Amino acid sequence: MKRRLQKKYIILILGYSVLLLLIPYVLDYRAKSAQVKHGLQQPRCPDLENTIALWNNGDKTGNATDTIEDVVNRSHSKTHIYLHATWRTGSSFLGELFNQHPDVFYLYEPMWNMWQALYPGDAGSLQGAVRDMMNSLFRCDFSVLKLYAGSSNVTTSFIFGWKTNKVICSEPLCNAYKKHEVGLVQGEVCSKCTAKDIKELERECKKYPVVVIKDVRVLDMGVLVPLMRDPSLNLQIVQLFRDPRAVHNSRLKSKLALVKESIQVLRSKKQTDKYKRLLVPNNRVNRAESYVASAMELICDNWLNDMLLVMNAPPWVKRNYMRIRYEDLVMHPVDELQRLYRFSNLTSSPALEKFVLNMTHGHGYSSDKPFLISSRDAKEAIFAWRERLNIEQINYVESYCNEVMRQLGYQKRNVDKT
Repeated sequence: MKRRLQKKYIILILGYSVLLLLIPYVLDYRAKSAQVKHGLQQPRCPDLENTIALWNNGDKTGNATDTIEDVVNRSHSKTHIYLHATWRTGSSFLGELFNQHPDVFYLYEPMWNMWQALYPGDAGSLQGAVRDMMNSLFRCDFSVLKLYAGSSNVTTSFIFGWKTNKVICSEPLCNAYKKHEVGLVQGEVCSKCTAKDIKELERECKKYPVVVIKDVRVLDMGVLVPLMRDPSLNLQIVQLFRDPRAVHNSRLKSKLALVKESIQVLRSKKQTDKYKRLLVPNNRVNRAESYVASAMELICDNWLNDMLLVMNAPPWVKRNYMRIRYEDLVMHPVDELQRLYRFSNLTSSPALEKFVLNMTHGHGYSSDKPFLISSRDAKEAIFAWRERLNIEQINYVESYCNEVMRQLGYQKRNVDKT
């Protein structure tokens, strides 16, 4: 009799504990549903006070001035550019425009190895390491890559998207291509190049007047503030945006390839009840899709924080920052290419302008390999989400990313006339 009573008490206690754990998720879900239902959407000014403080160096009065430019003697002997983007925004295409330029040393997603080596570490805890690695790479010090290579020997056949990298696949490192000749590098051709020690690649890096890093693992621009304040770097930021609905559509299409990094991004915000909800998939059958979709909320939050950061930045920062929309880049490729190169202290050429035109006037939305750069139909790439997302998915993105869409000039579906 006593044993039965003890079992009943244990079951009762366990049931009560489970109920207490579920209550926050239920309440948060109901609050979220009410937000969508009643039009309560993404907040306009998340963490604005901390954002301003980044530029004021701790002074929260908001009286930021341009005096830092008088104190800092910025070096213009070498330009360093970071292409700030998130997954599936067209950043590989944007990066390719720098990869093709004869005066650019281009590094494709160098932080990928770090994320893979430190998985399942959350994205937030990796931000300091990402910044430190970037600082070393911009200075043509590639020894930092050895920290995340494990037992592998770090050579040119290991890093920076080597099979399509113009520097690695061109003379003097390899005779497969010539750096000044514009055209996509074929992976099967470059893969025949002899692997070289990274010291040889460092020597090549130091020859180029412009070094460009393209990556998607800086969650928000605030991480880069110490580098932007460094006079020896002369760091410029090009930030790429894209219609959140198109990003969501592209992410779902590549969900299996993005699920690990989506989880890392979600874990970076796990301390709040809101993001705890995102880490609990609604449907275990479609777990990958759930994680990838949930990460869109963080992407829009980070975009909005970046906008506020730039809005409240001193003039010298704004002169070293450029915003570009994917839609403008592919619909007006030559104009945007020229604007991009002017900002980067680079000169355009007829061959480069022909290249960007050809890349945006191909056939179809994308290849069978979505991470492979290829010529595509620009209009189809822009509007594919209209045919592939259902109403519920569109409403979800439009509701949560409402303020970002407004700031960037993307109209909601119900008022979109195009």
